Amino acid sequence: MTSLPEESPSLIREGDREAAVRRLQEAYAEGLIPHEVLDEHLHQVLSAKTRSELASALVALPEEQPGSTATIAAAGGRIKRRGAWRVPRVLKVESAYGRVRLDLSRAVIEHPIVDIELQLGTGGARITVPRDAVVDVEGLSTGWKDLRYKIPRQPRPGGPTIRISGVMGYGRLKIRHALR
Repeated sequence: MTSLPEESPSLIREGDREAAVRRLQEAYAEGLIPHEVLDEHLHQVLSAKTRSELASALVALPEEQPGSTATIAAAGGRIKRRGAWRVPRVLKVESAYGRVRLDLSRAVIEHPIVDIELQLGTGGARITVPRDAVVDVEGLSTGWKDLRYKIPRQPRPGGPTIRISGVMGYGRLKIRHALR
């Protein structure tokens, strides 16, 4: 009996399935599909075995916006963004040795969900999010120091969801909500 190669073009990888689930959740969060359609399509995605089955669950969704990903990178030094800057849908931040300061409290956030992917070596990072933001750090791996984030006692509804993922080497990540 011969086994199929691991990367057979018709079979899907777990990463493909996760990306499809994320696309469905974003379409729902943006109001593009109702809850019933989300449930039906999630079931299709989670039970799909081939790429064609996966694609059929996503065919009704609008195309993803091009240019919605940006990368900020520095080998050393500081990365700093504050004031009224436009936050892309996906922000990749890469730094080997420097510190990262992202202030989203006055930033223009056009998407209901923003993914911040950190790839940091030895520098620490501080992220200030809007007061009404929901922060998700489930996809973050910290190496040397722990994450410092205090969830607000009374979250305010209606804000964006900020998903922070990636890898922190030897630095510490501090997340705080803006005061106003």
